[in-house]
Amino acid sequence: MNNITVFCGSSLGTDAQFEENASLLGATLAKHKIGLVYGGADIGLMGAVANGALKQGGNVIGVLPKFLKTKEIAHTNLTELIIVDSMHERKMKMNDLCDGVISLPGGLGTLEEFFEMMTWAQLGLHQKPIGLLNIGGYYDALITMLKTMADKGFMKASDHDLVLVSDNVDELLHKMQNYVAPPAIKWITDDTI
Repeated sequence: MNNITVFCGSSLGTDAQFEENASLLGATLAKHKIGLVYGGADIGLMGAVANGALKQGGNVIGVLPKFLKTKEIAHTNLTELIIVDSMHERKMKMNDLCDGVISLPGGLGTLEEFFEMMTWAQLGLHQKPIGLLNIGGYYDALITMLKTMADKGFMKASDHDLVLVSDNVDELLHKMQNYVAPPAIKWITDDTI
């Protein structure tokens, strides 16, 4: 993998291990010569993951919508900062630049980004590994919900398996590097039109 996109919170959260693991993830990506693509801010876990990579000499690309740059949250020491027009364009650009994605703890924006990547994978629009770094059990309830969605018939079991989960940075990266995407299934075919 050349680049991994990381989705995460613009705050630090209430547990010090969130920031520690965000910084560790950035540093580990840099040590493995994997570039970091992220939301471009210098605050919260976003700043921690970027700074972790930068301190190890990593390549860090930020993608930031114009309206957030005007709020003075842009990280000023990145390898590259790409300014886009909208949040949707931001996600598309981050997807274009990466070979896989990892979600750290975060809020609504992080969940929205994670689920969009899941939806795109489910629809066969990409075959990239999708990882959850489940720090301190942060994503336990979400993992249970995904299982419930599959158990209740709103998601295929194979779609549930699209998500790679670990509470350990190295283990998650190992899973992602060895990921083999399931065959894409067309939702709409000529016979259904």
